[in-house]
Amino acid sequence: MRKKARGLIFILFVLCLLDLSAFTQNASSQNQRNFLWKVSSKTSTVYLLGSIHLFRKENYPLNPKIENAFEQSDVLAVEANVTDVGKMDIQKLLEIAFYQGDETLEKHVSSDTYEFVIKELGGLGIPTELVNKQKPWFLAVTLEALELLKLGYTPDSGIDIYFLSKAKGKKRIIELESLDDQLNLLSRLSDQDQELFLLSAVKESDRLSKEMDRLIKAWNSGDTKTVESILTQGVTEDGRLSSLYEKLVYERNGGMVSRIEDLLKTKEVYFVVVGAGHLVGDRGIIEILRRRGYLVEQL
Repeated sequence: MRKKARGLIFILFVLCLLDLSAFTQNASSQNQRNFLWKVSSKTSTVYLLGSIHLFRKENYPLNPKIENAFEQSDVLAVEANVTDVGKMDIQKLLEIAFYQGDETLEKHVSSDTYEFVIKELGGLGIPTELVNKQKPWFLAVTLEALELLKLGYTPDSGIDIYFLSKAKGKKRIIELESLDDQLNLLSRLSDQDQELFLLSAVKESDRLSKEMDRLIKAWNSGDTKTVESILTQGVTEDGRLSSLYEKLVYERNGGMVSRIEDLLKTKEVYFVVVGAGHLVGDRGIIEILRRRGYLVEQL
């Protein structure tokens, strides 16, 4: 049960980047910019790293600037500590991810969507019976996770897991959100939002590999504009996704900024790891902190 729960939690983690992932990275020079910022208050420093949640082993080592920022920090802060499976309510997770009793996917999406999804996923060898019991949001994330795994990207190589492993027993670990927070968010998504999310995931699967290339190249060079462009591409192409994007990204940004501001009131140094998509754009965490008067420097 513990192994199964961990797999489900890893799939949840993909949500932070919606239809994004990772490509490949070589060891970087000290001079290039990174997807890393230093945020300063009068008493505290927060190093803020944009994470790619599924990475390849060859993506390492990371730029020395990133490693040095981690070493200088007293505390590691993550969205949710996915290594602490014992805190997860497994029954709640299963209830949110799968339909119970006679409820099925077919009863909660349009006939056109259902036929399209069954046809596409049938080609991947996923049994119709299994597809039909998964809720749309979970099926969407499962599909993206499977596509990423086929391309060689694994959660065990993800940036979050990497730093959680390094911090274990050495640094205090805190959460900006929690696994329960993320589950509660997903449980509030309407059938319409879930259906749109699923359709987007199925349609985007064919170009996922190419988008990985663009994303990681932009991540390596600290190119926030390109990362934002990739992130919002789905919304640009289908405006109906804006409501889903608002809930999964922008609303969470506000909550995480509040937690980061609490950290900036202390006298410790923090290394904060959140999905790269939460940092970019006018409504991203970086610009919000700048507007609130903090000194923010990209490293």
